[in-house]
Order: sequence, then structure tokens, then C-alpha cells
Amino acid sequence: MKQLVRRIGQTVALTLPVILVTTGTLAVTRVPWAPPTGLDQQVVAASSSDGTIGRTSTTPDSPRDALRTDLLNELDVHNPGTALDLLERSMREKPSLTPYCSDLAAELGRAAVRKYQGDAQRARSFARPVCDGSFAAGAS
Repeated sequence: MKQLVRRIGQTVALTLPVILVTTGTLAVTRVPWAPPTGLDQQVVAASSSDGTIGRTSTTPDSPRDALRTDLLNELDVHNPGTALDLLERSMREKPSLTPYCSDLAAELGRAAVRKYQGDAQRARSFARPVCDGSFAAGAS
């Protein structure tokens, strides 16, 4: 009996730290300041406000996609300058999106050229030092 208790104690002593480290590591990867991963898009909601199970169709796929949509809408409604202001403000408010800043700014530059029917010079006139000048590069 004494040996059985000792063996169970040894097993728990060896496996418990592994379990604690693993669960702690997984918990840290899910905090809001962690950069989004491909797994974030695979998470399915347990239920929605109407009680149905599964992903709701009204929510965007990712925060990056939601910001992209907002930026392009802002550019269409107003001008590239206000879209760049929104991009800069979003980077300050949600630092987890900063890895996407250059790509989003370059996409805004390309969209600005399309908005002004290929007039890259007019599109570049809105350029700002947001995301290392990626807007100007996209507008070229």
C-alpha cells in the first residue's frame, strides 16, 4: 500500500508541472495583446444572441478584416487622408494590429489610385508617415 501511494505521488509530481506549464502557455496566447494567429479564425462561437450554435454571419472574420473594411469605406466616403487618420488612430488603440499596418496602408494607396482613376500623383498627395510610408508605396 505504501509503495502504491508513493508511486501515485511520483506520477503526480512529474505530470502536474507539465500540465500547469502547458495550460499557462495556452492561456497567454489568447490574451488581447497577442498578435492574431490563423487559429483565431477557426474558433467557433458556442452560441450567439439568438441561441443558434456556430459562427454568426454578422461578425467579421478577424479584427484585421474589420479594420480593412472600415478603412476602405472611409476612403470611399471621404478621402485617403481621413482613412490614414483612422489607420493611425487604430494602431494606437489596438497595438495587436500593428503587424498589418504596412499592408493595410499599401492597400489604401492602391485603392486611392483607383478612386482617382489612376492619378497616382493625386493619391500620393494624401501620403503621411503612417506605417513607414507604405501608403505612398502603394500609390505608386
